[in-house]
Amino acid sequence: MVNFGKRLVADQIQEWKGYYINYKLMKKKVKQYVHQTQAGGQDNCQVLQEFSRMLDDQIEKIVLFLLEQQGHLAGRLQKLGEQRKILLEQPDMSQICQLREAYREVGQDLLKLLWFVDMNATGIRKILKKFDKRFGYRFTDYYVTTRANHPFSQLQQVFKHVGIGAVVGALSRNLADLEDHQGSCLSIYDQPSIPLKDPVIDQINASVDRLTRSTNFLQFIGQHALIAQEDIPSAAEDHVDDQRYHFISLLLNLANTFLYMVNTYIIVPTADDYSLSLGAAATVCGVIIGSMAVAQVFSSVYFSAWSNKSYFRPLVFSSIMLFMGNMLYALAYDLNSIAVLLIGRLLCGLGSARAVNRRYISDCVPLKIRLQASAGFVSASALGMACGPALAGLLQTNFKIYLLTFNQNTLPGWVMALVWLMYLFWLWISFREPVHDTEEGHAPQDADAGCMNNERLENGPLQPLLLSSKEKQDEDGDQDFDDSEEASEESRRPATSIASAYRLLTPSVKVQLLIYFMLKYAMEILLSESSVITTLYFSWSTSTVAIFLAILGLTVLPVNAIVGSYLTNMFEDRQILLASEIVVLVGIILSFRVARLYSVPQYVCSALITFVSAEVLEGVNLSLLSRVMSSRLARGTYNGGLLSTEAGTLARVVADGTITLAGYLGEDQLLNVTLLPSLLICLASIVATFLTYNTLY
Repeated sequence: MVNFGKRLVADQIQEWKGYYINYKLMKKKVKQYVHQTQAGGQDNCQVLQEFSRMLDDQIEKIVLFLLEQQGHLAGRLQKLGEQRKILLEQPDMSQICQLREAYREVGQDLLKLLWFVDMNATGIRKILKKFDKRFGYRFTDYYVTTRANHPFSQLQQVFKHVGIGAVVGALSRNLADLEDHQGSCLSIYDQPSIPLKDPVIDQINASVDRLTRSTNFLQFIGQHALIAQEDIPSAAEDHVDDQRYHFISLLLNLANTFLYMVNTYIIVPTADDYSLSLGAAATVCGVIIGSMAVAQVFSSVYFSAWSNKSYFRPLVFSSIMLFMGNMLYALAYDLNSIAVLLIGRLLCGLGSARAVNRRYISDCVPLKIRLQASAGFVSASALGMACGPALAGLLQTNFKIYLLTFNQNTLPGWVMALVWLMYLFWLWISFREPVHDTEEGHAPQDADAGCMNNERLENGPLQPLLLSSKEKQDEDGDQDFDDSEEASEESRRPATSIASAYRLLTPSVKVQLLIYFMLKYAMEILLSESSVITTLYFSWSTSTVAIFLAILGLTVLPVNAIVGSYLTNMFEDRQILLASEIVVLVGIILSFRVARLYSVPQYVCSALITFVSAEVLEGVNLSLLSRVMSSRLARGTYNGGLLSTEAGTLARVVADGTITLAGYLGEDQLLNVTLLPSLLICLASIVATFLTYNTLY
């Protein structure tokens, strides 16, 4: 492992070496400024002015060279275009193949240029962060804001890539025209939804997306899983991944995710009725629902550790626990025992294998389809959340077979027990255990590791521009380890304990986890007490509650599609984050009962505002968390996915416990008492976001 300054020299394209950022000089200047200001030789204003001018000169050098190279590429494309016109009039297959390869050579040179931009962007990001760290001054925020928003900004040339986009467009159109369309008169502009399938174009698009932080629905929702997506596979890595990958095994993992979420929420519409039938208060539904989350707090850790050695055995154990838990949940009615019911839910929580599902995608799915698998993981969770209440609404019947009762309270348990038994049989005959790397030998994939070879050059840039809060192996020669990274030999290893994972949490990461806790708390309060509140104030039936909850759950994917495809490309993630927090706060405030009459429109509208804005917040929060979190938390037992799962699970436990405790004050006070903590936590998260706003690049 070498520091960035040395790696910049080693990885740079030699014929362009005079046009890279002079990172060594800039670092020396920062040290000089520190000594001078400490000795009283220069004031802060003078230092900021000189450093800004020096950085402006460096960026101007980079941008002018970038424009020059874009001109060379444009000239080559123009000459190739003239050849293409001649060949289209007098086709010659051998010359067409040669021309196609010539276009691809232009694409390879464009990848070199993108790599050049990425290395310089990383250097700018690092030197800005080093300046902030040495001076304790938020210079980065000032510099990026003033330069990026100015009409003559040279940073915009790097941010927007207008020239590069034109080169990519010319390459795509001409390569498409050289394909055999069998007489088709359509161009790429007539069929924008059908991308050109060419490896060079795919690599360029991936590089541009990473550099500009542009996103779409698939990328956006895939980031929710907190599964590393930094690399594009080399041929050797792709071959190894293909050996480990098994489609049916991936499908079984996604099915486990879906069924677990169905199992979690299928009891929500009937939990209050079930507790009443067993002689408990309706608000005990909070404990019934939350007991599954209590067990999940512990199961997430041991399942994450277990997945270091096996995937099949923990999935089998998960299925058995869920089968037994649902059986006890259903039998509790005839046994007239609230204890049996709670034990059943605890066993269900002990069967939470989400950590295994996530780790399987991270470790065994090839990089070329990992994004789709990650999106499938999140989508399966969202659909399970919607299907659970919907299925409960269909189980409205009452009959007995011998001594066993089948009604709306017990049928969720019986149905899910049968489903898990069928799933266990499918798992046993179809799952294939992959060759499993040990955690110690499984180093995290890192975009900054190693020197740039030919394969790496084709992969292109792998880091967002000026992403100041996330460091990939941020080791400098003067032993400045940012973002709480440890010594260089430790900087690639995953966290091996809760304590080491906690040390990797920067203030911005802690705030993101607080936000995640807040939104999960607010959503759990809304969902878990919905049956009690709607029965108390509106006399809704179980079917009506189930339909209402199913509609709420079904908003997840379309809302994320809008956010991922449009909003994240129009606004910064931190802007959407703060705005959605404020909207969640508005939804919570509107939910309070301030008059004697509490109407259905007020409840439904406030619930929709709270739930939908929390969905938007969750997507942006996890998307941002995946970038600001240390790369050491991408792998291992104590990974970022586990930390976010624990934060969300604890929020659900606290929320469900709050509902039950508030029930002792009387059901008439339940709504306002449970909403008050949501209000306070939401206010705290907004304040914390303001305090760390400048670090959320």
